[in-house]
Amino acid sequence: MSTPVPELALALAQAVKAAGGRALIVGGWVRDRQLGRDSKDLDIEVFGVAADDLLPLVGRFGRVDTVGESFTVFKIDNVDVSLPRRESKVGRGHKGFAVQGDPNLSLTEAARRRDFTINAMSFDPTTDEVIDPFDGRRDLDARILRMVDATTFADDSLRVLRALQFAARFDLTVDEATKNVCREIPLDDLPSERIWSEVEKLLLQAERPSIGLGLARELGVVEKLFPDLVPLAECPQDPEWHPEGDVWTHTLMVVDEARRRIDGLERGPAVAMMVAALCHDIAKPLTTAVIDGRWRSPGHEEAGVVPTERVLDRLNLHSIDGYDARHAVLGLVAQHLKPSAFQKAPTPVSDGAFRRLAMKVDLELLARFAKADCHGRAGAFDCSAMDWFLDRARSLGIEHAAPPPVLLGRHLLALGVPPGPRMGVILKAVYERQLDGNVKTIEEAIAAARDILEAGDT
Repeated sequence: MSTPVPELALALAQAVKAAGGRALIVGGWVRDRQLGRDSKDLDIEVFGVAADDLLPLVGRFGRVDTVGESFTVFKIDNVDVSLPRRESKVGRGHKGFAVQGDPNLSLTEAARRRDFTINAMSFDPTTDEVIDPFDGRRDLDARILRMVDATTFADDSLRVLRALQFAARFDLTVDEATKNVCREIPLDDLPSERIWSEVEKLLLQAERPSIGLGLARELGVVEKLFPDLVPLAECPQDPEWHPEGDVWTHTLMVVDEARRRIDGLERGPAVAMMVAALCHDIAKPLTTAVIDGRWRSPGHEEAGVVPTERVLDRLNLHSIDGYDARHAVLGLVAQHLKPSAFQKAPTPVSDGAFRRLAMKVDLELLARFAKADCHGRAGAFDCSAMDWFLDRARSLGIEHAAPPPVLLGRHLLALGVPPGPRMGVILKAVYERQLDGNVKTIEEAIAAARDILEAGDT
């Protein structure tokens, strides 16, 4: 309970109190304070102050942005200030609500619209009082996730996904009544953006995302949203290499291993690691067979690209903060066995092979991911191949990208080659020589181009 109340929140609460009302911090900040965690964003509900009087009151504290349609939310910095509101379901989807601000709503009725009891607590900054009409503190202490109101919980189907990420982030057990309601809620009204918002929190903010993913399978969420992942639970693996059991069990272990290895990464690469962990063996059910008396899955890496694309489409996952997360995920899925395969190759793998692989995937991210895959199993295995692989990539200076072409179009123009398909063929041929290490300087590149022109190979 040591988390200090932000100065702006306290000042607002004092001003509202002086005006005859009461301002309460609500939602996640209160929950996180009970857990001793920091929260970045604050939501404040103001009781007892008319809507027309709230804006000038809030405006004393800085520039105010007004958002909302049938109800009003005032934003000041990272603080959202609103009236308590009534909600009634009038249609499908998250926009199918009739919402009306009501400053005279009781504290209990205002909290009743919250999803879970742990999010239905509020806090009065002027008195340090926690208002807890639905016993959220009790449930938080017992590590239970419980819906507030069974009659309205299903009004917003996103709450099923919120249950997954809350259970994982806070290590909670969902009570049976809430589970039963979640199982009956169709998720077909959820747009991809809302699904991804909750999945991202599950993958990046939970220390053990496997808790939420396991719950997703138990509640039927996997079947409803990501059917390509369903067969993983019934797909066997060679017990010598995967003593943990089926592919789904392995996948959850890899997801948790990947989560331990994303610290220090920017958001885009971190997302790529986590989604790739979820999808990396997605094609094993399509490729697994008994070969020479053992379970094998030849070619499952490349075969996983198409079903992974379907998962990415469901999440509408493309670029994140300018980073091509989609390309990175597909590269990791398609190439995740390469570090081990390169080290174990019967003849030394050439520098050219490393450079060509770097055209498809970030080799440092691949090494990091492959190590998560290697450790995401029961038993002890030698995972040193990934360190060898990364050292080799770094020695070539290609750990994040293939080398840029030495020869450019302007060089060919100077040799009298006009723009067009022939120029592209020559550029590609010279770049292939560069990848093999036979061209290192612009002089060598131009000489190679002249050789190609004189030979008439184009």
